[in-house]
Amino acid sequence: MSSTEDQKKESSELLQLVSFMIGDEEFGISILFVQEINRMFQITKVPNAPFFVDGVVNLRGRVIPVIDLRAKLGIERKEHDKNTRIVVVEVGGKTVGFIVDAVKEVLRIPKNITEAPPEIVTGTNSEFIMAVAKLEDRLITLIDLEKILTSSEKRKLKDVA
Repeated sequence: MSSTEDQKKESSELLQLVSFMIGDEEFGISILFVQEINRMFQITKVPNAPFFVDGVVNLRGRVIPVIDLRAKLGIERKEHDKNTRIVVVEVGGKTVGFIVDAVKEVLRIPKNITEAPPEIVTGTNSEFIMAVAKLEDRLITLIDLEKILTSSEKRKLKDVA
Protein backbone atom coordinates (compact mmCIF):
# COMPACT_ATOMS: atom_id res chain seq x y z
CA MET A 1 0.00 0.00 0.00
CA SER A 2 1.29 3.48 -0.79
CA SER A 3 1.60 6.12 1.90
CA THR A 4 -1.37 8.05 0.46
CA GLU A 5 -3.48 4.88 0.67
CA ASP A 6 -2.34 4.48 4.29
CA GLN A 7 -3.32 8.08 5.01
CA LYS A 8 -6.76 7.61 3.41
CA LYS A 9 -7.33 4.45 5.40
CA GLU A 10 -6.27 6.15 8.64
CA SER A 11 -8.40 9.24 8.02
CA SER A 12 -11.47 7.11 7.30
CA GLU A 13 -10.92 4.85 10.33
CA LEU A 14 -13.33 5.81 13.09
CA LEU A 15 -12.93 5.35 16.83
CA GLN A 16 -16.12 4.82 18.79
CA LEU A 17 -15.77 6.14 22.31
CA VAL A 18 -17.75 6.63 25.47
CA SER A 19 -16.69 9.97 26.91
CA PHE A 20 -16.92 10.80 30.59
CA MET A 21 -15.86 13.46 33.04
CA ILE A 22 -13.47 13.27 35.98
CA GLY A 23 -13.45 16.76 37.48
CA ASP A 24 -13.07 19.23 34.64
CA GLU A 25 -11.27 16.76 32.38
CA GLU A 26 -12.91 14.68 29.67
CA PHE A 27 -11.75 11.12 29.06
CA GLY A 28 -12.73 8.50 26.53
CA ILE A 29 -12.64 4.71 26.34
CA SER A 30 -13.36 2.43 23.42
CA ILE A 31 -17.02 1.46 23.30
CA LEU A 32 -15.90 -2.10 22.51
CA PHE A 33 -14.94 -2.56 26.19
CA VAL A 34 -18.13 -1.06 27.66
CA GLN A 35 -20.80 -3.51 28.77
CA GLU A 36 -23.15 -1.07 30.46
CA ILE A 37 -23.43 2.22 32.30
CA ASN A 38 -25.29 2.37 35.62
CA ARG A 39 -26.31 5.01 38.12
CA MET A 40 -24.55 4.75 41.47
CA PHE A 41 -25.83 2.02 43.74
CA GLN A 42 -24.80 0.33 46.97
CA ILE A 43 -21.15 -0.70 47.04
CA THR A 44 -20.02 -3.26 49.62
CA LYS A 45 -16.65 -2.43 51.15
CA VAL A 46 -13.99 -5.14 51.06
CA PRO A 47 -11.24 -5.32 53.70
CA ASN A 48 -7.63 -5.02 52.50
CA ALA A 49 -8.67 -3.93 49.01
CA PRO A 50 -6.26 -1.69 47.06
CA PHE A 51 -6.75 2.05 47.80
CA PHE A 52 -8.50 2.68 44.47
CA VAL A 53 -11.08 -0.10 44.93
CA ASP A 54 -14.28 1.17 46.55
CA GLY A 55 -15.62 -2.37 47.00
CA VAL A 56 -17.82 -4.79 45.11
CA VAL A 57 -21.35 -4.76 43.69
CA ASN A 58 -23.78 -7.51 42.82
CA LEU A 59 -24.59 -7.03 39.15
CA ARG A 60 -27.32 -9.48 38.19
CA GLY A 61 -25.81 -12.26 40.27
CA ARG A 62 -22.17 -11.47 39.42
CA VAL A 63 -19.92 -9.89 42.03
CA ILE A 64 -17.67 -7.32 40.37
CA PRO A 65 -15.01 -5.00 41.83
CA VAL A 66 -15.65 -1.27 41.56
CA ILE A 67 -12.71 1.09 41.04
CA ASP A 68 -12.86 4.81 41.80
CA LEU A 69 -11.25 6.20 38.66
CA ARG A 70 -10.45 9.47 40.48
CA ALA A 71 -8.31 7.55 43.00
CA LYS A 72 -6.70 5.44 40.28
CA LEU A 73 -5.78 8.59 38.33
CA GLY A 74 -4.38 10.29 41.45
CA ILE A 75 -7.22 12.85 41.61
CA GLU A 76 -8.81 13.72 44.95
CA ARG A 77 -11.98 11.73 45.65
CA LYS A 78 -15.32 13.52 45.89
CA GLU A 79 -18.82 12.75 47.10
CA HIS A 80 -20.95 10.91 44.59
CA ASP A 81 -23.89 12.89 43.21
CA LYS A 82 -26.80 12.45 40.78
CA ASN A 83 -24.40 12.47 37.81
CA THR A 84 -22.00 9.82 39.17
CA ARG A 85 -22.00 6.64 37.09
CA ILE A 86 -20.45 3.19 37.17
CA VAL A 87 -19.11 2.26 33.74
CA VAL A 88 -18.94 -1.54 33.57
CA VAL A 89 -16.16 -2.75 31.29
CA GLU A 90 -14.44 -5.96 30.32
CA VAL A 91 -10.68 -5.75 30.84
CA GLY A 92 -8.43 -8.72 30.20
CA GLY A 93 -11.28 -11.19 30.64
CA LYS A 94 -12.40 -9.56 33.92
CA THR A 95 -15.52 -7.46 34.44
CA VAL A 96 -14.84 -4.29 36.42
CA GLY A 97 -16.83 -1.17 37.28
CA PHE A 98 -15.23 2.27 37.04
CA ILE A 99 -16.78 5.14 39.00
CA VAL A 100 -16.76 8.36 36.96
CA ASP A 101 -18.16 11.82 37.76
CA ALA A 102 -20.49 11.84 34.73
CA VAL A 103 -20.89 10.08 31.41
CA LYS A 104 -21.06 12.60 28.60
CA GLU A 105 -21.73 10.96 25.25
CA VAL A 106 -20.92 8.30 22.71
CA LEU A 107 -18.63 9.69 20.02
CA ARG A 108 -17.42 8.58 16.63
CA ILE A 109 -14.21 10.36 15.79
CA PRO A 110 -11.69 9.91 12.99
CA LYS A 111 -8.52 8.25 14.24
CA ASN A 112 -6.41 10.89 12.52
CA ILE A 113 -7.51 13.63 14.97
CA THR A 114 -5.72 11.79 17.80
CA GLU A 115 -2.09 12.09 18.68
CA ALA A 116 0.24 10.64 21.27
CA PRO A 117 0.15 12.50 24.58
CA PRO A 118 2.93 15.04 25.10
CA GLU A 119 6.01 13.44 26.69
CA ILE A 120 5.81 15.77 29.68
CA VAL A 121 2.50 14.21 30.79
CA THR A 122 3.54 10.61 30.22
CA GLY A 123 5.03 9.85 33.62
CA THR A 124 5.09 6.49 35.36
CA ASN A 125 1.39 6.68 36.29
CA SER A 126 0.22 7.53 32.82
CA GLU A 127 1.30 4.63 30.63
CA PHE A 128 -2.43 3.91 30.22
CA ILE A 129 -2.98 7.20 28.35
CA MET A 130 -3.28 6.02 24.78
CA ALA A 131 -3.78 9.32 22.95
CA VAL A 132 -5.35 12.74 23.04
CA ALA A 133 -8.21 13.51 20.66
CA LYS A 134 -8.41 17.10 19.40
CA LEU A 135 -12.00 18.06 18.77
CA GLU A 136 -12.95 21.59 17.69
CA ASP A 137 -13.73 22.88 21.15
CA ARG A 138 -12.16 20.36 23.52
CA LEU A 139 -9.52 17.71 24.17
CA ILE A 140 -10.36 14.15 25.21
CA THR A 141 -7.77 11.94 26.89
CA LEU A 142 -8.12 8.38 25.58
CA ILE A 143 -7.51 5.66 28.15
CA ASP A 144 -6.11 2.25 27.24
CA LEU A 145 -8.13 -0.05 29.49
CA GLU A 146 -5.73 -2.93 28.89
CA LYS A 147 -3.00 -0.91 30.63
CA ILE A 148 -4.90 1.00 33.33
CA LEU A 149 -4.34 -1.83 35.81
CA THR A 150 -0.89 -3.30 36.41
CA SER A 151 -0.45 -7.08 36.55
CA SER A 152 -0.20 -7.00 40.35
CA GLU A 153 -3.35 -4.83 40.57
CA LYS A 154 -5.22 -7.34 38.37
CA ARG A 155 -4.11 -10.14 40.71
CA LYS A 156 -5.31 -8.16 43.74
CA LEU A 157 -8.70 -7.65 42.04
CA LYS A 158 -9.08 -11.42 41.72
CA ASP A 159 -8.80 -11.59 45.52
CA VAL A 160 -11.44 -8.85 45.93
CA ALA A 161 -14.18 -10.42 43.82
